Amino acid sequence: MSEQPLDRVRRICLALPEAQEQVAWGEPTWRVRKKLFAMFAGNHHNDGRIALWCNAPLGVQEHLVREQPDTYFVPPYVGVKGWIGIVIGRATDAEIESLVAQAYCMVAPKKLQALVEG
Repeated sequence: MSEQPLDRVRRICLALPEAQEQVAWGEPTWRVRKKLFAMFAGNHHNDGRIALWCNAPLGVQEHLVREQPDTYFVPPYVGVKGWIGIVIGRATDAEIESLVAQAYCMVAPKKLQALVEG
C-alpha cells in the first residue's frame, strides 16, 4: 500500500532539523522555531487538490507554474507572497523534498540552514 499524501509530506517536513507540526486553519502546518514554512491543503475550499503549500524563493513560483501547471499552482492567500502550491500526487519525493528544504531555509536560523545545506 502506498503512503498517504499527508503521511508523505509529514515525513518530509519533519525530517528537517527542529521542524514541528502544528494545526492551524484546520490543517497541519510545519514550522521551525515558530516560523511557518509549509502547510497541507486537503481539498481547500473544495478545489479538488490534495496539496502542500510552501514558501519559495523569488521567481520559483512563476517558473514552476509556467513549466508544470498540472503539478504546481499559485495557492490562495499566500500565493501573492511567492508561495508555491504542489499537487502531492503529481510530484516526486525528490521534488517535494527540494521545495520543502528551500522553504525551510527561507525562515530557519543560519545554523539550522547549514545542517540542511551541508
